[in-house]
Amino acid sequence: MSEITRVLKTFIGYLKRPDLYPELGRKIIKNIFNRNSAFKGKEKTNLWASQVAVSQENAISELFDLDFQLFSEKYPQEFQKALEKQNNCPIKMGGAGALELLYSACEFTQAKNVIETGVAYGWSSFATLTSLQKRNGTLYSSDMPYLGQNGDQYVGCIVPDDLKTNWKLFRHADRESLPKILKESGEIDVIHYDSDKSYEGMRWAYETLYPRLRKGGVFISDDINDNSAFQDFCEYEMIIPTVVEYEGKYIGVFIK
Repeated sequence: MSEITRVLKTFIGYLKRPDLYPELGRKIIKNIFNRNSAFKGKEKTNLWASQVAVSQENAISELFDLDFQLFSEKYPQEFQKALEKQNNCPIKMGGAGALELLYSACEFTQAKNVIETGVAYGWSSFATLTSLQKRNGTLYSSDMPYLGQNGDQYVGCIVPDDLKTNWKLFRHADRESLPKILKESGEIDVIHYDSDKSYEGMRWAYETLYPRLRKGGVFISDDINDNSAFQDFCEYEMIIPTVVEYEGKYIGVFIK
């Protein structure tokens, strides 16, 4: 599919969904007037991150005092079934991330309430729900429909059916989904941010979610190398985070 075709399909998809018009308006403004601001501070943060980053194994040991074990080895049968579902999916979405870091954060906090933004195939949801199920906890997820790929029905497709009773999926942009989620969720044990990667989108989400993270809760943000939103937020709140290098990108983590 060409880029022009994808953009056109996405635009038509928005037009068919009046409930998504607010996000369409934000995207138009961002792409016309604020395109460069999405990457604000990128060079600064990449330099900083490269100097302080540690491995996922070291982060799990130092932050959570837990031993590292690959999620695929801890739950081999469930992981293989999920991988088969991904391979059979007709559209391409984001693959599995640092599942061990996320699972360990949930185990460390004995999480009962978790918020994530960004779902795609559902790998992070899978890891989170595997931990939450032990305590009958709830995962609240926010993810936009995949309008340009006709792939809306495949979002979260790898999540096992027996975990879905602990899952609430909100299908709008963060600015619409997160206020609704926060009305339901109460105090949060773990936050995992992996959606809008613009500077403004990340700062807005951090500032919206952080007050609801309980003391001792864990905040994780993927792709902090895209701009300086995470670094700037941590400096403003006087937080010293851990930076994890994972597959050539950087993840930001801290315990409140």
